Amino acid sequence: MNAERLVNVGSGTVILKIMELLQALLLGIIEGLTEFLPISSTGHLIIAEEYIAFKDTAKVFTVVIQLGAIAAVAWYYRNDLAQRIAGLFGGQRRHINFWLNLFFATLPAGLLGLALANQFENYATPTVVAVALILGGIVLWLVDRAPTTEKPEAIKLDDISRTQALSVGLVQCMALIPGVSRSGASIVGGLLTGLNRTTATAFSFYLGIPVLGLASIYKLTTDWDKVGQISGGLPGIAVGAIAAFVTALFAVSWLLRYITTHNFRPFAYYRILLGIVVLLLLA
Repeated sequence: MNAERLVNVGSGTVILKIMELLQALLLGIIEGLTEFLPISSTGHLIIAEEYIAFKDTAKVFTVVIQLGAIAAVAWYYRNDLAQRIAGLFGGQRRHINFWLNLFFATLPAGLLGLALANQFENYATPTVVAVALILGGIVLWLVDRAPTTEKPEAIKLDDISRTQALSVGLVQCMALIPGVSRSGASIVGGLLTGLNRTTATAFSFYLGIPVLGLASIYKLTTDWDKVGQISGGLPGIAVGAIAAFVTALFAVSWLLRYITTHNFRPFAYYRILLGIVVLLLLA
């Protein structure tokens, strides 16, 4: 009897672990598909975790699997990044300007995130996400309606001014509110400063590397003791990050092609609709 009970308990534990890893896989796919679209990956993960009962203590899983999405962007732009790094150490003016712009655009959200990280985590609820999705969708729709005279295919990252970069960074601070969307906020910031859709999107992708990278490393450092409390534990984080890497590669490539001939308004409609659906479900 004891042996049979142990077998049953062991089988149940294995099944539970497999289910947790499958949940992590699903969430990783969601992260990769939504991280660089202006629809809020964090918001989608918070909603999904709520409805599949995924335990994410201190939101460690939500933050750390972003490393997979970051790796996807770094891989996608690997040749350009290598040239820009070489240009930085070679003293080339345009590459130095690019890295300085990235630094100043990262600074506002980085400092505010360090100062108020715990406070913003308190708002990581489906209700806050739903409201942020709706309001963010309205803002994206309004900003995207403004006509642009620039050719959408002309990516002019090296022409971004320091003022534009800092402005993008300041607007990006809004993304600390769950559901706003980091990529959405930085893209809106870029559009408001006069960048065309393609340039604003590309800069948002590059900006995600330091912003998300620093956030993930900070979360791992401060909450490493909570990793074991997450559904799936460290293996779950690994599965989620790998899934995010693969799906983010497709999402980045698709979005850059999409915006050469389309606008952001479909994403605005999607945000508003999803926010309304979530509020109705909560009601």
